[in-house]
Amino acid sequence: MQRHLDEELARINEQILRMGGLVEQQIRDAMKALVDRDSELARRIIANDRTVNAMDVEIDENCVRVLALQQPTAGDLRFVTTAMKLSTELERMSDLAENIAERALELNEEPQLKPYIDLPRMANWTMRMVKETLDAFVRHDAALARKVCADDDFVDDLTEQLFRELLSFMIEDPKTITRAIRLTFIGKYIERIADHATNMAELVVYMVEGKIIRHTAPPVPS
Repeated sequence: MQRHLDEELARINEQILRMGGLVEQQIRDAMKALVDRDSELARRIIANDRTVNAMDVEIDENCVRVLALQQPTAGDLRFVTTAMKLSTELERMSDLAENIAERALELNEEPQLKPYIDLPRMANWTMRMVKETLDAFVRHDAALARKVCADDDFVDDLTEQLFRELLSFMIEDPKTITRAIRLTFIGKYIERIADHATNMAELVVYMVEGKIIRHTAPPVPS
């Protein structure tokens, strides 16, 4: 009985990692489509979102089957429920990568407004958060997961900085408004991906320690 459960849990673990790898690639390709003005790549990202959706459904079904037939307890139960929520967070990240690709398609039809420096920087930081969250999940590393939660502040700061810069473009030249708004959207999409990575990290802490840290303020330094 336990051996069969262990095999099922290992399968779910592998599925989460495969889905996470695909989502990381979706985010990376979305930014490449924007920076390189590659509309064909943007269209592939949009099409690939269906694959991520299918993986989300498959993981969910497998987790429900394990809960119904194996009735896991304690740490195994936390692992299964965490995996179900992680797949949902990953699916939402893929949706946001698709949104970036859609805005890239629109921006590629117009002259580039500004050099893309802040957006790739935000995206690289965010992709590291996603990777570290998946690493924390595999290694049951609550300390790494907590680091990811703290890293979210950097993305928030960059998002605010980008918004101020784009606002100045719009004020100085109304002809830039449409392009600036689309870039603002992309900044918000990246910020939301970082938020989902943070949600995943909080779930990993719960899986490892049994502690729910969502909606809790960090301790005040003494």
